[in-house]
Amino acid sequence: MRGLIYLFFFSSIQLSLFSQNKPLLYNVDGLPQTLMSNPGAEISFRGHFGIPFFSQVHLSAGSTGVTAFDIFDDSNPNVNLRVRNAIRELTHRDYFSVNEQLEILSIGWRLDRQNYLSAGVYQETDVFAYFPKDLAILVNEGNTNYINQPFDFSQASFTAEVLTVYHLGLNHKLNSRLTIGARAKMYSGIFNVESTNNQGTFTTTLNEGGSGFYRQTASNIDVVVNTSGFASLRDEEDNTVDQAAADLLKRSMLGGNLGLGLDLGATYKVNEQFIVTGAVQDIGILFQRTDVENYRYYGSYETEGIEPLFPEQENTEAIPYWDIFEDEVDANLQDETLEDPYVTWRPVKFNTTMEFGFGRAFLPCNYRLVKEARYMNAAGLLLSGVYRPKGITLSMTGYYDKLFTENFGLRAAYTIDDYSFTNIGLMAHRTFGSFNIYLAANNLLGFPNFAKAHSTSLQFGMQFIFKDN
Repeated sequence: MRGLIYLFFFSSIQLSLFSQNKPLLYNVDGLPQTLMSNPGAEISFRGHFGIPFFSQVHLSAGSTGVTAFDIFDDSNPNVNLRVRNAIRELTHRDYFSVNEQLEILSIGWRLDRQNYLSAGVYQETDVFAYFPKDLAILVNEGNTNYINQPFDFSQASFTAEVLTVYHLGLNHKLNSRLTIGARAKMYSGIFNVESTNNQGTFTTTLNEGGSGFYRQTASNIDVVVNTSGFASLRDEEDNTVDQAAADLLKRSMLGGNLGLGLDLGATYKVNEQFIVTGAVQDIGILFQRTDVENYRYYGSYETEGIEPLFPEQENTEAIPYWDIFEDEVDANLQDETLEDPYVTWRPVKFNTTMEFGFGRAFLPCNYRLVKEARYMNAAGLLLSGVYRPKGITLSMTGYYDKLFTENFGLRAAYTIDDYSFTNIGLMAHRTFGSFNIYLAANNLLGFPNFAKAHSTSLQFGMQFIFKDN
């Protein structure tokens, strides 16, 4: 049991140093990556082709509650005290996550005036963990100061996955006001580990009338850690780096655990200047059936301490109290290693935007809006969220988008979320003929010292955009 507690605690501390997961915020009308967050976005170009492996790269990191600076601050030389203070500041609702996306291939073309077909492949890593405060306190401080207080194992909850996603989408313009879209996805799992829906408590109570001073009670413990993709790499003693790389490549190319998903989206033009959009992403499931290993620790146990007995003769061996205690624990709290298939659900994302354009432009038609009134400025409000094991994490962003020329624009954004109320972001996008490049970053105030920042993210991409004539 102590080993499992250490696993939960230290994995959470490590994740807190670099973690966050948010939907991609930086989507500007006319850039193909807008389709990735909303398959029903309005399309104003006849085709696009992303530079392989560089059409979109997204990295994000952050943590709620504490920062890396709180752990590694050199002004306080007592690292144990720093860790203890950090644990006390956190709650079991604090969370940590890591998200990375690398677009391998992205392509799209207009079928006719109403339909636009897109396809692509991207790799994604997603890690999310709640902080198991009770277990962290039990490991770091013990139970001496927490008599009659149960330590709750259900606080331990985390998911992590690495997968490749193949997708095919269709964008359909119903009329001048409404555009809808859908994207089908096939997931190819590379790695997965999850531990959710755990239960059980560990409680120490006074036991003045019993054989010991304290009573230790482990009640209805049931902790399960599911994994896929790790066992084969660990068990193959003669596995070389080249063989491992070939195995991972095979998994990424539909050779791993498979799953299906769906994205849905729509855009509605209320009038010439006001636009409302909404989308749901990754309504999907993976079937973890190959290279699976599960670890389960379960049972109930109660002890009132060990009554010391002294041998009657000097030459008699001492009684092995610790061995007796371990045997009692093992007889009541059992651990198993299984190979049972399991199912995982993708973290469903949603976003909705309201945008108002102003400052009418008289420049030649460009990729933003074609054969319609265009505006050099846009102000918008974005609400986005991700469904996690214990509920939905939300963020709200206000932004201002400015086109300075036909080919150059900037976007400034201010985000409020669980990480901070001071998240300022900036995006720049530039077009050279048909070639487009963009760069975006969040939480600019944290850039001078990343260790003090609760979150940060970076996104950039390159693609060819073929405009309508």
